Amino acid sequence: MESPLALYRRYRPETFREVIGQDHVTEPLRAALANNRVNHAYLFSGPRGCGKTTSARILARALNCELAPVADPCGQCDSCRDLARGGPGSIDVIEIDAASHGGVDDARDLREKAFFAPVRSRYKVYIIDEAHMVTTQGFNALLKLVEEPPPHLRFIFATTEPDKVLPTIRSRTHHYPFRLIPPRLLSSYLSELCEKEGVAIEPAALPLVVRAGAGSARDTLSVLDQLLGGAGPQGVTHQLATGLLGYTPDTLLDEVVDAFAAGDGAAVFGVVDKVIETGQDPRRFTEDLLRRLRDLVIVAAVPDAPATGLIDVSEDQGERLVAQAARFGAHDLTRAADLVARGLTEMRGATAPRLLLELVCARVLLPGADDGVDGLAARLDRLEKRVSITGTPSAAAPRPSVPPVERPSATEVPSAPSPAPSPAPSPDTSPEPSPDPAPERTADTVGQPAAAPEAVPDRRPQPHLAPREQEAQPEQEPQPEPAAPAAAPAAPVPDAPPAAAPAPETPGPGGLTLVDVRRLWPDIVEATKLRRRVTWIHLTQNAQVVAVDAKTLTLGFINAGARDSFDNGGSAEVVRQAAIDVVGADWRIETIVDPGARADAPPPPPAAAPTPPPDWSSPRPATDAIRR
Repeated sequence: MESPLALYRRYRPETFREVIGQDHVTEPLRAALANNRVNHAYLFSGPRGCGKTTSARILARALNCELAPVADPCGQCDSCRDLARGGPGSIDVIEIDAASHGGVDDARDLREKAFFAPVRSRYKVYIIDEAHMVTTQGFNALLKLVEEPPPHLRFIFATTEPDKVLPTIRSRTHHYPFRLIPPRLLSSYLSELCEKEGVAIEPAALPLVVRAGAGSARDTLSVLDQLLGGAGPQGVTHQLATGLLGYTPDTLLDEVVDAFAAGDGAAVFGVVDKVIETGQDPRRFTEDLLRRLRDLVIVAAVPDAPATGLIDVSEDQGERLVAQAARFGAHDLTRAADLVARGLTEMRGATAPRLLLELVCARVLLPGADDGVDGLAARLDRLEKRVSITGTPSAAAPRPSVPPVERPSATEVPSAPSPAPSPAPSPDTSPEPSPDPAPERTADTVGQPAAAPEAVPDRRPQPHLAPREQEAQPEQEPQPEPAAPAAAPAAPVPDAPPAAAPAPETPGPGGLTLVDVRRLWPDIVEATKLRRRVTWIHLTQNAQVVAVDAKTLTLGFINAGARDSFDNGGSAEVVRQAAIDVVGADWRIETIVDPGARADAPPPPPAAAPTPPPDWSSPRPATDAIRR
């Protein structure tokens, strides 16, 4: 059993309607054929494999069709069958390869035979492929024949370099420039061919095949033919296409891009080591990285680029690109792309491509070492992104409105009475005024349990209350009464100083408190979803932030089983990397069992007004104990 023909031969178009991506050429030619206004000489130019020679054969079939003038050959007459796919060919349609028949002697031989009339067809058609290879003397020998041919003679020149065709020959032809085929059109065409061949192909593998073909239909079909030949029961997979075509796996590109976004030098150089250890070409890796950065630049400018087809990627890869672009600034991405592009240029002919690749990665990681405009813009991008993520710390807003006042301890309150007389109390502030004047109160009256709690006010300074808050609490106005005697400090006093704040309010990196971290927590949880879904499930169902400081982030779990599963699965490192990406803080993740922790607890609302410190009323029990 004979092997089948190559794909580009089996599916070569037979009519102008079957030619893809060249409507600007095929439609005018069909109109000229239908109107019987065909010229005596044509020049088809364009990149290789885009349909020049195929269109020349279709034009020759249409000229010699028995139904001519007709836009498309009928495919039924003898001439159409002779020039069809797999046909024997026609003696009146002569194809010449100018690469081996471009001399003056070949041109003279052609000129002598051209005057003979066609044997079976209406026209004798000469298709001269690679016409730019004809020598100057050969073109001069053909010049008179091309300028004034016999009525039965037609010339079709096909070339990839029309500028090398003799200008006097080019001026006597109708020039039709062919173009590369658009990627989306080529992808849909490949899908149709795979259906006809009965072989499945993953959507993620199609862009790789189109990229390898570089817009050429013939080259693309050759690549697809190779993949179809090596496909297994699952068809053409993304892994198969990546391995056979030599492209960098998307996992490596995702890893190095995430490391660039986090500024993780260890991860970046680890990827470079993987590239070398797996035998991949550093130049190809740099080229693929540049292409990924180009996609990210476009996604940063047009977030819906993957959905609209502006970049040709699969759906899941499009989601990854959107998430990666959100971690960079616009200047940061363009600067990285410029550095990689310059490094790729330097790698051409280099003897140590790995060294150059590592130097490029080092430049991308250190925008501070770049004192140019691009480096400054990249640093500003990082600062602006950090500010937009963290915002202004909530505990810092109300402080500047009140000058700092040293707060006395609980033991100093009874021993430091104010000697200055106070204004007379109003009838509203004292529910049960004493009939005795204030100066006549003695130490014996302090021990009375009924009148002491309400008659003796709290006269300690309140530095953390703004003026409006002090006006809102008239019941705490000082009474014109002296303080307790010196013997009172013997009463028990709590040990906790008023100035000590609870652990959750300790500011973390960049002034982040527990309130700020809980507001940013949904973004951190969403970032873990891109890294490991199991970690994301733990955080959304079983955990909540309970404490944070400059170095540690403490998570509370509803039970010991959930905490052990989180710790044993390596999820702490995933949360740490997500926090670096979102907040820019490198915390050590600690876990505790906290039955009261709820993962679905809503984040605290934004602070619209100054918030009093949580410990402002903590010394009050000490004063009451002194009074008692």
